[in-house]
Amino acid sequence: MVKKTDRKKERTRRHIRVRRKISGTAERPRLCIYRSNSNLYVQIIDDVAANTLVAASTLDKEIKTKYANKVAAKELGTLIAKKALDKKIETVVFDRGGYVYHGVVKELAEAAREGGLKF
Repeated sequence: MVKKTDRKKERTRRHIRVRRKISGTAERPRLCIYRSNSNLYVQIIDDVAANTLVAASTLDKEIKTKYANKVAAKELGTLIAKKALDKKIETVVFDRGGYVYHGVVKELAEAAREGGLKF
């Protein structure tokens, strides 16, 4: 009998493995992504102070597309870059959250880079 893999558990294991190596500081905070079925959430976090510096999601009023697709990811990437630059944050560490760097995650990262963030 073949057992079905628990996708959420596997993603959590990958995220923990990545988080052992990546940590955000005040000089270079962590850009963290969470992707649900219906929305996308992005935070810029200082792990030393345990403080969220900037946050954005597809639920914000500035985002026109209210889904978790590539168009919304591109809008969200430019919005988080704009908010981060307003708070004088230019360089970040990218945390893909255990997700594959493909599709929505890739679009969000590229849009944030085009918006002015360096990672």
